[in-house]
Amino acid sequence: MGKKERPRPEKLSVYLYIPNIVGYMRVLLNCVAFAVCFSNKTLFSLLYFFSFCCDAVDGWCARRFNQVSTFGAVLDMVTDRVSTACLLVILSQVYRPSLVFLSLLALDIASHWLQMYSTFLAGKSSHKDVKDSTSWLFRLYYGNRIFMCYCCVSCEVLYIILLLIAKNQTESLLNVVLSTLTQISPLSLLLALTIFGWSMKQTVNIIQMKTAADVCVLYDIEKQQKNP
Repeated sequence: MGKKERPRPEKLSVYLYIPNIVGYMRVLLNCVAFAVCFSNKTLFSLLYFFSFCCDAVDGWCARRFNQVSTFGAVLDMVTDRVSTACLLVILSQVYRPSLVFLSLLALDIASHWLQMYSTFLAGKSSHKDVKDSTSWLFRLYYGNRIFMCYCCVSCEVLYIILLLIAKNQTESLLNVVLSTLTQISPLSLLLALTIFGWSMKQTVNIIQMKTAADVCVLYDIEKQQKNP
């Protein structure tokens, strides 16, 4: 007798995977957070950061209950990118020059989109498979979970801090950051730590975008060589 095939899960059951339900909760938390971002910055910060922390929870649930899904991975990444993008847009309305935050938004989306597309072209199963990269920082970021966590948390915490310490909607970004850093306080130390992690994350984004673009270009070259 042949082996019995595992029953194919119904479409609805995948939508109702525990990690995907956590993902829906993250979306809801972010919607509520951004609805009160100007009227109640403290509540916004708590909801936004809790949603961010749930990113680790849904990953743990996916592994724990053997409910890893492509839909869940896409939902996770889209939620991350959209929530960060929305926060950067808000900061662009609070600080001057606003182009700083809009540029960070463009870099974040472009680097991750190119990385996902280049992963598809290279036939890899995960965008985190960068063992063949020549950049030690790029390999360290995706190869060391602690370092990646530090960089990601630093970015989100830095953006939250900037929103919390802004007193009006025409703040000079440089003046606010420098005045906070010159004060000897736990906040200035936290700001310094997050700025370093943030700078590492942006450097990785630039490397990621360039590396992924190279993969796309090489794919085009190989395609032209096969079909002269």
